[in-house]
Amino acid sequence: MRCGIDLGGTKTEAVILDDNGEIVWRAREATPAENYDAIVDTLENLINAADAHAGSAVDVGIGMPGSLSPKTGKIRNSNTQSLIGKPFREDMQSRLGREVRLANDANCFALSEAHDGAGAGAHAVFGVIMGTGCGGGLVIDGKLQVGANGIGGEWGHNPLAAPRADEVPGPPCYCGRNGCNEVWLSGTGFARDHYETTGLKLTAIEIAAQETPEAKASIERLADRLARALGAVINLVDPDVIVLGGGLSNIDSLYTRVPELWAGYIFSDVINTRLVANKHGDASGVRGAAWLWPASG
Repeated sequence: MRCGIDLGGTKTEAVILDDNGEIVWRAREATPAENYDAIVDTLENLINAADAHAGSAVDVGIGMPGSLSPKTGKIRNSNTQSLIGKPFREDMQSRLGREVRLANDANCFALSEAHDGAGAGAHAVFGVIMGTGCGGGLVIDGKLQVGANGIGGEWGHNPLAAPRADEVPGPPCYCGRNGCNEVWLSGTGFARDHYETTGLKLTAIEIAAQETPEAKASIERLADRLARALGAVINLVDPDVIVLGGGLSNIDSLYTRVPELWAGYIFSDVINTRLVANKHGDASGVRGAAWLWPASG
């Protein structure tokens, strides 16, 4: 049986999927994010519990913040900083005595939605998470496209496409550059933009719930920036479906307004790409981690 684990900044969730994609077991633990050894202990305990439920050793897939460096085999670019520079996969495999498959959490989201979610049956699916940060993943014919450098789908750290004069150079990003998609299209970036424009300090959820002219203007700026950023993706990858996840995916107007706007940024006389909401919600990440193993595997 396949066990998926979603290693988050505050909680870690584990599930077992059957061959029909149904969750037959679930467990959660708080993530000891500041302590690498404690993270490994927590995951080992969850996997042992999964083994006990399944009655045999489960196949283990882990979705995590950051990615594995093809050069060193260690974790890089993780906002759970205790993971950075650690041989995480090797340590987990040593503890468990079996192969462990890892993927970025946004890649797991994309894989889940492509396999049996909002993008099921499509040839090419681009999955986007717009939450605390902003990430992406690409799945073609059911296979996750990790890439030669291990950064396939890292859309959040592309610069915002077709920037306006007042968007240059853009806010600083934690990656060391300015004006990345993440600083505009994450929930935190959306809230910052609203505050800098209106002087009103609200969360992304609070802004989206309001009907004020200021909130509507902020959502329109978000829609235009998202249209430009996704237009660049369509020009390069030309996916059949783009699936949105994360907190900002709950803004219903994006699904009509963004396709209205992106036509001006796409090099085609016809646009068949569909922009859709995710099917599995917060469970997409942990389901995608399990789908790192095939149903037969």
